Amino acid sequence: LDVSMDTWNFFYTCLVSLWLHRFYIYSAVAFGISIWIVIQFTTTKTKKKVTEHGEKSNGNPASSEGIEDKLVNGYATLQAKEVYVAGVKIFYGSQTGTAKRFAKGLAEAVISLNLPAEVISMGDYDPDDCLSEETTSRNICVFLVATYTDGQPTESAAWFCKWLEEAANDFRFGKTYLKGLRYAVFGLGNSVYVDHYNTVGRNIDRWLWMLSASRIMTRAEGDCNVAQSKHGSIEADFEAWRAKFLSRLQVLCRGEKKPCSGKCKKGKCKSPGKQNKESSDLEHGASEYENTEAEELFETSSEEEADAEEAGGTNSVIDVEDLGDIMSHMKKAKSEVATRSSGSHPVLDKGIPNIACGFGDYQFCVRSADQGYKLIGSHSGVKLCRWTKSMLRGRGGCYKHTFYGIESHRCMEATPSLACANKCVFCWRHHTNPVGTEWRWKMDQPEMILQEAIENHQNMIKQFKGVSGVKADRFEEAMTAKHCALSLVGEPIMYPEINRFVKLLHQHSISSFLVTNAQFPEEIRNLEPVTQLYVSVDASTKESLKRIDRPLFKDFWQRFLDSLKALSEKQQRTVYRLTLVKAWNVDELKAYADLISLGKPDFIEVKGVTYCGESSASNLTMANVPWHEEVVRFVQELADLIPDYEIACEHEHSNCLLIAHKKFKINGEWCTWINYDRFQELVQEHERSGGSKTFTAADYAARTPLWALFGSRERGFDPLDVRYQRKSKARDISGC
Repeated sequence: LDVSMDTWNFFYTCLVSLWLHRFYIYSAVAFGISIWIVIQFTTTKTKKKVTEHGEKSNGNPASSEGIEDKLVNGYATLQAKEVYVAGVKIFYGSQTGTAKRFAKGLAEAVISLNLPAEVISMGDYDPDDCLSEETTSRNICVFLVATYTDGQPTESAAWFCKWLEEAANDFRFGKTYLKGLRYAVFGLGNSVYVDHYNTVGRNIDRWLWMLSASRIMTRAEGDCNVAQSKHGSIEADFEAWRAKFLSRLQVLCRGEKKPCSGKCKKGKCKSPGKQNKESSDLEHGASEYENTEAEELFETSSEEEADAEEAGGTNSVIDVEDLGDIMSHMKKAKSEVATRSSGSHPVLDKGIPNIACGFGDYQFCVRSADQGYKLIGSHSGVKLCRWTKSMLRGRGGCYKHTFYGIESHRCMEATPSLACANKCVFCWRHHTNPVGTEWRWKMDQPEMILQEAIENHQNMIKQFKGVSGVKADRFEEAMTAKHCALSLVGEPIMYPEINRFVKLLHQHSISSFLVTNAQFPEEIRNLEPVTQLYVSVDASTKESLKRIDRPLFKDFWQRFLDSLKALSEKQQRTVYRLTLVKAWNVDELKAYADLISLGKPDFIEVKGVTYCGESSASNLTMANVPWHEEVVRFVQELADLIPDYEIACEHEHSNCLLIAHKKFKINGEWCTWINYDRFQELVQEHERSGGSKTFTAADYAARTPLWALFGSRERGFDPLDVRYQRKSKARDISGC
C-alpha cells in the first residue's frame, strides 16, 4: 500500500510540473516543427535544381532519366518524368541508295539529341505484324520513300505500300486502325516525270491519314531535277526538311502541343501555322511563305482524292445498261489522258478510266480500284482474296480449306458478271456494284475473260515475291491457279456463257465453286456440272428474305423456292449458305429445316454475318454480328431438326460451321473433302460422252482430316500453319 501511494505521488508531481511549465514545452515543439519544415523545403529546392541541370546538360527533355519531386502527404517523392517521345523509327524505300543514305544521316542527327533511332528497310519490315504497335509506342515514324518507274514504289517498298493501301480501303481494319501513330513523310522524286512525281510519298501520306495516323508536320518532297528543286538539289531539299523535322522533334519532346489539330479534311493538313506566322515558325520551323507553299503542294496532290471521296460518299446504284459503256471507254479515256502535259490521275494510275458518262460510273470505277479489283472487259472482275495472302505466308487458309481441302493460296476469286439481282443488307460492296434482272449489254467471250482473269491473278501474286514471311514453295504453287471461287460479287449465273466459262476452267484443271443468290431457277437447271454449287439462303420466310436480300424480282419468293427445287435435282455437290444476322434471321429454325428438306443439299454452311462498316445503304451494326458461340448454338439447334444431317466441321476464325449429310460419313469417318484430281477425270469423261456419262458427289469425296472436324482442339485451323491474330482493340470480325 505504501509503494502504491509513493508511485501515485510521483506521477501527480510530474503532471503538476508539466502543467506549470506548459508554455516552455509548446515553444520547444513549435521550434522543432519549424526547423523540420525549413530542412524539407531546402532539400526539395536543391533536388529540383539538380534535375533541371541534368536535363539541360543532356539536351533531352524527354529522357526517362529525369525525375520530378511531388509532395504527397507532406513527404517529397520521386517519380519518373513523362516520356513524350520514346524514339524515332526511320523507314526507307530506296532503289539507288539515296533514301537509305538520307535515313542514316537523319538517324545520326536524332541520336545527337540523345534519342534512340532505328533505320528500317521497308523490305525487311512486316507492317501486318508490327505497324499497329507504333500506335502506343510513343515513337515517331519517319518515311523516306522514292518513286520509281511509272509512279510505282521501289522493289523494297512494294509490299509495304501494297499492304498499307489495302488496309486503308479494307473495312476489316477500321478507320482508326493506326490512331495514335505519329509520322512524317519525305518523298524522293524527279519532276521531269510530271505524271508520277512523288506519287509514292503522297500515297503513303494519304493512306496513313485514312487510318487516323497523325502527321507531326506537313509532307515534304525532294526533287532530283535541279532546275525545279526548291533548294537546288534533292540533297539540299532533304537538309532543309531535316532541320525542320529536328526542330519539330524537340518541340514534341518537351510535350508541347502538336501543330496539326488532327481534324484534317480529305487529307489536307489544316495547320494553325497557316494563320499565325509566329506559330508557324515555332511549330514547322519554316517561314510563312514556305509553309503556305508546302500546304499548296499537299492540297494539289489530294484534289482527285477529295473528288473520289465525295463520290464515294453516296450509294447510288449503277444500272446494267450503263455498265458496258463504263468499261468500253477504258482505252479511249487512257489515251486521252496520256496526252495531258501534267498531273497524274489517281484513278487512271490504277488502270481505271476517267469516265464522264455519269456520277455513278465514276464511283463504281474508283471504288473497284480502291478495293483491289481488276476489272475485265465490260462485265467481269478478279480480286486477290485475303486468305490467299494468308496461306502464302503460312498463316492458315479459309474455311473452304478446312471444309473441302482447297489450297487457299491457289484459289482465284472472280466473277463473269458484276451485276446482281439483290441488294442484300450485308453486301460488303455497299451496293456500288450494278444491279439488274436480265442481261442487257454486250457480252465478252469466256476465253478472253478467263485469260485476263488468270493474267491479272498472276500479276497480283507476283507482288508477293520477296515479301517477308511468304513461303517460297507456296509462292511458286500460287502462280498456277487450281481453284476458282465464282463468288466475288454479283450473280455469276447471269452470264449467258456461264457453261462455256465453267468448262474452260475445268480444261485448265481449275475446280469451280459457283455461288448463286437463288433467283434464277432455270439457269440452275441448265448449269453443267461444277465442282460445288452454292445457293445463298439468307432467310427462311418471304418477309425476312425481302427485308434482308431486298430482291429486285417481284416474284422473288417463288423464284427462291424454284431455285432450291432445281438444286435438289443436281447430282454433284450442293451447298446451302446461311448467313446469320442477329435480330434479323436467327429465330427461324423450323422454317430453315423445311427449306433444307426442299433442296436436299449435301452440305449446309452456317456463318455469322461480317460487318462491313458504316453505310447509308444498310443499317447493320456490330450488334448484328453473332459471336462464334452463338453460331455454334444455332447450328446445334438446327441439326436437331434435320435427322439426316450432323455437324461435321468448324472454322472458328471465319465464324463458320459445316453441317453435312450423313451419306458423307463413311465407316464412321467424315468425307467432306474433295478429291480434285478425281473430279477432273470425271468431268472430262462426262464431256467426252456428250453428257451421257454422269457422276455423283460421292464419286469424288475424300476423307476429312481430324483437325478440321467439329470439336477438335484446333477448331478448324490447319496445324501445318501458324495462327496469327492481328493486334487490335476492336472485336475480330474478319470473317471470310
